[in-house]
Amino acid sequence: MLQNTARGISIGRLMAAMTSAALLGACTPTPPAPESMARTTLQTAPADLQLLCANSAAGVAGPNAKVLPTASRQLPDGTFGVDLDAGGKKFSCVVDNNGTVRSVQPAQSG
Repeated sequence: MLQNTARGISIGRLMAAMTSAALLGACTPTPPAPESMARTTLQTAPADLQLLCANSAAGVAGPNAKVLPTASRQLPDGTFGVDLDAGGKKFSCVVDNNGTVRSVQPAQSG
């Protein structure tokens, strides 16, 4: 008899969990249309170009600096600007679509 009661409780809990999941799924808002998403309105640098900039900045920042890309954007001339952080030091890099790093400079504080 105890086993039947335990089995009944387990089935009840399972049904409650499934009902809760179904109700939560119905409350999920629909995502915006792709043309309305921020990612499609701003062209960012591909990851490989961001990493090329980070590697170039590592030579300028110092041998033990950990350099991470923090932001990127396409510039009017078709190149990409990549913002970098090297252990608190900020750098700005310009790289083209061919992977040629055009410049790495300390970022202008603004």
